[in-house]
This record gives sequence, C-alpha cells and structure tokens, in this order.
Amino acid sequence: MTRKILVTSALPYANGPIHLGHLVEYIQTDIWVRFQKLQGNECYYVCADDAHGTPIMLKAREEGIEPEALIERVGREHQRDFAGFHVAFDNYYTTHSDENRHYANLIYDNLRRGGHIDQREITQAYDPELEMFLPDRYIKGSCPRCGSPEQYGDSCEVCGATYTPAELKDSVSVISGAKPVERQSLHFFFRLQDFEAMLREWAGERLQEEVANKLQEWFDEGLREWDISRDQPYFGFEIPEQPGKYFYVWLDAPIGYMASFRNLCDREGIDFDTFWNADSEAELYHFIGKDIIYFHALFWPAMLDGAGFRKPTRIFAHGFLTVNGHKMSKSRGTFIMASTYLRHLNPEYLRYYFAAKLADTVHDLDLNLEDFSQRVNSDLVGKLVNIASRCAGFITKRFDGRLSAKLDTPELFREFTAKSEQIAELYEKREFSRAIREIMALADTANQYIDEQKPWVIAKEAGQEEQLQAICTMGINLFRVLTVYLKPVLPKMAADAEAFLGIQPQAWGDAQKPLLDHRINPYKALMTRIDPKQIDAMLEESKESLAAANAASKESEKQVETTPEIEFDDFAKVDLRIARIARAERVEGADKLLRLTLDLGGDERNVFAGIKTAYQPEDLEGRLTVVVANLKPRKMRFGVSEGMVLAAGPGGRDLFLLSPDEGAEPGMRVK
Repeated sequence: MTRKILVTSALPYANGPIHLGHLVEYIQTDIWVRFQKLQGNECYYVCADDAHGTPIMLKAREEGIEPEALIERVGREHQRDFAGFHVAFDNYYTTHSDENRHYANLIYDNLRRGGHIDQREITQAYDPELEMFLPDRYIKGSCPRCGSPEQYGDSCEVCGATYTPAELKDSVSVISGAKPVERQSLHFFFRLQDFEAMLREWAGERLQEEVANKLQEWFDEGLREWDISRDQPYFGFEIPEQPGKYFYVWLDAPIGYMASFRNLCDREGIDFDTFWNADSEAELYHFIGKDIIYFHALFWPAMLDGAGFRKPTRIFAHGFLTVNGHKMSKSRGTFIMASTYLRHLNPEYLRYYFAAKLADTVHDLDLNLEDFSQRVNSDLVGKLVNIASRCAGFITKRFDGRLSAKLDTPELFREFTAKSEQIAELYEKREFSRAIREIMALADTANQYIDEQKPWVIAKEAGQEEQLQAICTMGINLFRVLTVYLKPVLPKMAADAEAFLGIQPQAWGDAQKPLLDHRINPYKALMTRIDPKQIDAMLEESKESLAAANAASKESEKQVETTPEIEFDDFAKVDLRIARIARAERVEGADKLLRLTLDLGGDERNVFAGIKTAYQPEDLEGRLTVVVANLKPRKMRFGVSEGMVLAAGPGGRDLFLLSPDEGAEPGMRVK
C-alpha cells in the first residue's frame, strides 16, 4: 500500500550562508526522501527559511536595508546552494508568509482558549540608547561565579555557570556598548507543564534512544512554562490584540513546516488536512540537529496537541560535523561554505561520503579530507563507474552498442537483485553507512567477475564474439543494479547512467529485471578522480574568505588596534601603482561591492572594491587612485579580483579612496 509521508528539515536561519555543517542534515533528509519516492510512496519534502528574530532585524539595520530585502536575498542564496547539492525540496518557502501568520495566530488562539497561555510582568535588560529589550546573547560582562570577562548574559563558556543578565558584572549591550538597565514588560507564556503526561506517552517510541534519555532528564527536572513573546522593536508577527508584542521566533519557526506545506497544497491541489488532522494516518517526520531537540521534542508536539493538530510520527536527530577531527575552523580553512565547495568539487562526492558515515544516531560526523578523497576515488571511480567503463567499449565497438539477449551468469544477477530488500530496509532505517557497505561489497563482486572473465583477452580470440557480448552485457547489468541502489545518494550520476544506458528514469523495482537485447549509448566518464589540489584550493579560498570578512568587519571599528610588526623587506614586496578608474559598475546581488576596471598604463585590471556605500560609480570614472598591483588574483562569487584599491576611514559613507597628487600617471610606482 502506498504510504503518505511528509518530511521536513530544520529551517536554516536567514542571516547567513549555508556551510557544510548544515548540509549533513539536508543531504541526509534528501537521501531518505528520494528513497521513499523510488519506492513509489507519496512523499513530500518541505522546508523554509527561518526569517524572524532580533539578529535578522539588527543585520538588516547594519546593512541599511529592510529585513524583507535581507531575507529575500538570503533565501535566494540558500536555495541556490541547496540546488547545487541536488537537495530536491517539493517546496522551499519562508516563515515570513501569510500562511505562517495564519497558523501561528490559529495555534496561539487555540492554546489560549484551552487555558494553556499565561501572562505576567517580567524584568528584562533594556538598552537605553537603542530603546530596546536585549536578548541574553546580546549582553556581555564578567561571569558572576568565576569572573571571566566577555561572557554572554545567560551562561559562562569558561566555568559553565548559568545565570540571569542582571547577575553579570560590568554588563554592556553588545550592540551599542551601553550599560543595560532593568525594565518591566508584560509577556506571554505557554504552559508546557500541562502536557507532561501526553509527552511522556508520545515520546515512548518516537525518538532515538539518546534523545529519549535526554527527554527523561528534562522530565525529571520538571517542565516549565515557555516565554513565547518579545517586545518591539522586533521582526516577526505581532501577537493578535497585543500591540507592540511579537511571537518569539521559536514559536512560528516550526509552524513554518505547516505553512510551507500549505503553500504547496494550494499550488498542487494536495489535501492539507489529510496530513495535519489530529486523526491523520499520514506519516510526519522531522530531521533536526541535536541542538534543537528541546524545541522539537517538547514544545512542538505540545503546541500541536493543544491546538488540535496531529503530532510527529518520529523525530530524527543527528550530530554535528567536524572536519579532520576538529570543529570547523575558519583559520584552518575548514569552515567551508557550500558555495566554496561547489566551485571546486562535485557535490555528489560529499553526498556519498556523508551517506557512507551516517547512521541512526546523534553522534558527530567527521569529514576527514584525506579519507574523503581516497574513498571517493576508490569507491566511486575505482569500483562503481569502473564496471561500466570496462564493458561499454566492447559493446559499442564490437556490437554496435547492442546488449546480448542473455546474461552470462544469471545466478550472479539474482544474487545482486536478492539484496534489494535488505538494502531498502537499511535506507528506511536511515542506516545509510550500512547500505553503502552492502552496495560496495556488490561492486567488488562485479569487478571480481570482470577480472575473472577477462573480456579484454576474449576480445582477441577468434570465434568468441557471443561470449564477449554476454560477459559485457552481464557487467553492464550489474552496474545498472548498483545505480538503482545508489540513486538516492547519487541522483545526478544515476541520471547520467540512465542516459548512457538509454533507459527511462528507474524506480527501485526496475533493478529486478535485466536489460537485454537493448542498444546503449557510447560511454562518457560518469565520475572523475579527486585531485588533492582541488581540496587545497578549496581550503585556501576558505581562508581568503575569512581574511576578507575580517577586513570588512574592521572597517566599522572606531578604535585603533595594534597589529603584528613586519620587517621592511616584507613591506617592500608590496607593489603600489597609480591606476586610472576606466569604468565603475554596480555588482548585481552585492551590497557593498563596485566592479572597477583599472588602467595601469596599458595594463587593465578588474578589481572588486567594497566602496559602494561611499561612492556612486559615475563619480569614480576618470579619477586616479592607488592599487596593490601584485596581489594574487582572488576568485569571488561575482568574478576574479585582480588587485586591491586603497582607502581609509571608519567605513560606510565615511570611506575615502587614496588619490595621488597632480602629475601622477597610470602605471607609476608609488615610492
């Protein structure tokens, strides 16, 4: 019987780019969804940008744009990066939508009517300069227990103490630097404790063992009410009939699952209630990181239950990503953005490597870059596509691309197809690493078969044409079975293999029947080996991105910071030249960059400069400036920058290009 399944991933926050740590979750979810669709199930995968909250409001203010413009831009970037890794959402939306406002208001109203919402005055830290209440993470000071400086307003990263912002010593607002004062404000609270009995029962078989154990700790401590409101200014949804009060971002964020699906339903004619009614027989699965279990395994099912909607079938949590055994590091270049990876490596390499290490646990996953390279080269190139490449040439050249009408060893083909049920069960249980091991063991068997049959030897013997065709047909069919088994992990490679084989897109069951007396197309390389230089270039670009980000952030700092001293010989390496700005253009999609075409006395350079806030392009053309002429070209999202123009000032509008005195000419060296 066809199953009805709705699947979600946690919503990425709309104030920053997607990095490889994020992709652990979305690749894992996408593999599972693709498997369900290959099985013929009615399965939908929805997600959205988490678009509300104080950080987004402040980032938009910093950039001088409206929050709506920020979240629209970031949303486009997120969808571009996900598509680059073949993550195929049925709908990708935003929590800043009419549908989300509707369901947030509806759920809140149902909870209020059910007696599950309290209200009372609370005391909060307030920034008197910005005239806004401060979240705990926007307050810093010295820890009241150990005295460590620069600690946030909720916990100490040195000694682990938890406290209130009022207990911090020498506290200041991270945003303005002002000393916070205490003010009272009316807030609204969701009575989580009302749902303890329901949650204990619901959690019984819905969670992984590690997650269930964590929930038990929270039950033992006692469930407490949850503050679901925030004061203006705040970017989000205003609470009905409560002017100046807004829903906390974590209330409407999970409701975004419903809103994104509602948007899909209205567009595609799907019955929303079939999936969300309290008595629904459809399945609902959430893939999340282990850091947001509290919200998804306690607040979210309690909110749904109290508002009259169905609860999740299961919640699947995963661990964090480490790189080379350590937390992702910007200084090492291992804090790798999705877009950076895509400029250097095939996205399916990462999909495969993650799949080869993922299991139904919340353990962290390590991306060991040396192992990554070796495994991809060995498994995908040396084993998988090698099967097709070793056989396809003979079929194309000797038999006009036509496969034999029979298999050389039918019992071996049946051995491969007999694994279908076991591998499917492993996919279903999200034991992807075990599924990959089974598939690669079959790939070894296929290569062993070809080694034993030696088609390259038979091809030289007279009268062995029929045997040669049957052996190579056998190899092609074993390859075809493996591509079906790997299709959830490697969708692009599988599609390319289907084009090579001259067949329609395959479903899971298609592997059971061999492909015989059929014309295939000439073979083209389906995978290529990773060159270590590609990984080195990716890491180097990540370091350069960090350097650029640090330079940009320092523009706005008013205090003078000391930097390490350098020798004169180091400074002498910098080649400063006079340049004439031949053309200046805006860069589509960039908030701070202008594209400058510089004339260095006959040598033309393309340079991206972060001076858009200070200059109009038309005011720059024709003027002279100073450029670092021997700076190594740097590949950016918008093109290659071949130097750096020099400017001074605190940043923003107060930024001034260095200009030479009269008499200077393009190309002259600055002494």
